[in-house]
Amino acid sequence: MWQAIADRSKRKAGGLGKLPAGLAAFEALRAPGRRLKAMTREIEPKVYGRVGNLEVRLARTWSEIKLAQRLRYQVFFEEMSAVPSRLAQFRRRDEDAYDALCDHLLVVDLDKTKPGRPGRPERPAVIGTYRILRQEVAERGPGFYSASEYDIAPLLKRKASTLRFMELGRSCVLAPYRSKRSVELLWHGLWTYVRENRIDVMIGCASFEGVDLDEHKMALSYLHHKALAPEEWRCRAREPFGVSMDLMPPSEIDQKAALKAMPPLIKAYLRLGAYFGEGAVIDRQFGTTDVLVIMPVANIDPRYFEHYGAPAETKSRIAVDA
Repeated sequence: MWQAIADRSKRKAGGLGKLPAGLAAFEALRAPGRRLKAMTREIEPKVYGRVGNLEVRLARTWSEIKLAQRLRYQVFFEEMSAVPSRLAQFRRRDEDAYDALCDHLLVVDLDKTKPGRPGRPERPAVIGTYRILRQEVAERGPGFYSASEYDIAPLLKRKASTLRFMELGRSCVLAPYRSKRSVELLWHGLWTYVRENRIDVMIGCASFEGVDLDEHKMALSYLHHKALAPEEWRCRAREPFGVSMDLMPPSEIDQKAALKAMPPLIKAYLRLGAYFGEGAVIDRQFGTTDVLVIMPVANIDPRYFEHYGAPAETKSRIAVDA
């Protein structure tokens, strides 16, 4: 049911790639993670919800971020067709300089979580993750990942005085857990985070597996004709990466077939009222076709997040907070 979706930064996985700040920035960004580990050993995890043996929470230590990185490596490099760098292959982690800047949403299997040694926290069994970068953090550092594939600067400039943005990425769930329950819990944590931080717009790149445009032409054409962002929200794929999504005339698009051909997460974004950028980007290293998702929170019907994300025991609290 669940297909792993990663943002544009996945191309830099396992190494620095073309990060503008280079190696010095990488080491500088890692330092806060070390301090985080030292400072938060006794801090209770920030839990957003629980269903049965699964719990959604924010990572609180660098060690927990590494567990998310290992999960991402397992999904992106071992299960999917991404090609790891030598460093990533050696460490068996999908990592980059931005991990220290982001908040990491984790879904944890409590039944498989191991207790910690004396004076140290438990070792959670991380089975799902989302990586989150808030605008104010991105602007103090290297910016948003998706800016390397899409020209998002005009959108941020137009909306800067009134709206707060955050970027989503590196989303994946371990294969045995790709059920409705896991996905709903991950979305519930995301929705809680959005409201807690008063976010107005979510953006990020989502992926179709494979780079054959002919294989994806029905779905891409549907997004172009039915969900293209209005001009005030529109961002265009950067040259020379961008390819047209207008591959079929509207009269030839079979809506049912187009939706069936989409990854579940992209369909979920559609149901939540997301817009899509103009043009797709082929990522040959990861073997994916990327699209830009632009999701104003005001477009979202809260009932959809209850459907995707609110466990029964938390719905009443969410209703009160709304």
